[in-house]
Amino acid sequence: MVERVAYEVDGWGAGELWLSGPVLAWHEFPCKAAAAGHDPLVERVRAYLSGVRDTFEDVELDLSWCTPFQRRVVETMRAIPYGETATYGEVAALAGHPNAQRAVGSVCAANRFALVVPCHRVVAADGLGSYGSLGPEYKRRLLELERVVL
Repeated sequence: MVERVAYEVDGWGAGELWLSGPVLAWHEFPCKAAAAGHDPLVERVRAYLSGVRDTFEDVELDLSWCTPFQRRVVETMRAIPYGETATYGEVAALAGHPNAQRAVGSVCAANRFALVVPCHRVVAADGLGSYGSLGPEYKRRLLELERVVL
């Protein structure tokens, strides 16, 4: 059974976690809306968005939907340290598939685990890059939170 837990973070809005026991099944970034919920992971997300460093490396993910390539990309993105970035091409190479930067972008676009799989740390070779429906300004805000200078 999947439990949906809504949360709100001052200055960011409301988001939602979908949990299957301790396993994260989905994460929606906060956006402008009202919601409230309590869960240890929600508190960690709130703290992170308030400036507390967290790797989220201990959060177990449901990766049953991933191909072997997607799983390697997810693992590679999870290894990008807080406050650092990697290009789509670098992530592709580190995942064992040089020149698969566009495929890495597709994995980022399908990322169900905002913050836990930090695709905001994956940038274009010539700058910031996109960030799906939330847009590049949201990505820039997350990177600024981590004090990344582009």
